[in-house]
Amino acid sequence: MREWLEINKRLLPDLMELLKKRYTILHEIMSSDLIGRRTLASSLHMSERVLRAETDLLKSQGLIETETAGMRISEEGRKLVIQLEPLMRELLGMRELEETIREAFGLRQVIVIPGDADASPAVKQELGKAACEVLNRSMGKDDVIAVTGGSTLAAVADQLRSSSARKGNWFVPARGGLGESLEYQANTIASMMAKRVGAQYRLLHVPDLISEEAYQSLKQEPNIQDILSVIRQARIVVHGIGDALVMARRRHVDEATVQALQEAGALAEAYSYYFDRNGHVVHTMLTLGLRMEDISRAEVVIAVAGGKSKGEAITAVLKFGHEDVLVTDEAAANEIVRISGLDVPKKPS
Repeated sequence: MREWLEINKRLLPDLMELLKKRYTILHEIMSSDLIGRRTLASSLHMSERVLRAETDLLKSQGLIETETAGMRISEEGRKLVIQLEPLMRELLGMRELEETIREAFGLRQVIVIPGDADASPAVKQELGKAACEVLNRSMGKDDVIAVTGGSTLAAVADQLRSSSARKGNWFVPARGGLGESLEYQANTIASMMAKRVGAQYRLLHVPDLISEEAYQSLKQEPNIQDILSVIRQARIVVHGIGDALVMARRRHVDEATVQALQEAGALAEAYSYYFDRNGHVVHTMLTLGLRMEDISRAEVVIAVAGGKSKGEAITAVLKFGHEDVLVTDEAAANEIVRISGLDVPKKPS
């Protein structure tokens, strides 16, 4: 395939660029289900005039359908996108990005989705879909799967499906989360994932952040001890990655702690730990749930995060060195490569 792409690049460079553009448009429409032209143009950083000409052509070919509320992909268009995906991953340079990051950080697998989750909500859904494929391949019988909260993990839960019921598996929250938006709490995500695949779940009904006194009291409760014992048996951990200061403020951390995080150079947050640019833990929030030693013992740790703005945070967590699989998008992957000073083999286009 690489040789074929190189030949076409030299003989038909304009055609290859046109193929990339039309595939990207179709892929975005498919990911969005239904989308208006103005929103689509903004997501693709394309003028409405140019986009209109392209979508008119795609409509004439029976690849998209239009209605009052916007455009959606046709069944023929969906089949074409799926058929083109392996070729386009080569053409867009996803394979090179994946392998470069995988080797640099010693990961088992890296999956890079085209696009930027910061610019397009559809990309976040694609991240969720890709993470679900990894999770389904990783799950065995009687596994405990610990999941964190956040909008990206909510997208994973929304996309999760399984061809067979996983009755022996347990989904559990990696930590407490009362007080956050309900749909983004780890409890909500764990229960949703379990219901999607016919598995079982346990919930941890404690706040995400607690005082030392409350921590000492709660961990003595028999019910809390029971669920914690299950959480700490997790063979698989699925988690998001956040910007340290954004996550601290979202969780209503006091200003003194926020200032301490800034002074310590905290860039990333994952599973209640804050990391600097070198991957060192500079702060740990007092919370009930997974501990560092539990994460170290887990056989499969899957990080799911995208968007150019997350590039630094993802890089910091990767340097920590406990991840096995990274699911990210093109914009974040390019930032990881830039920040880390990595050399990516030249794309064939």
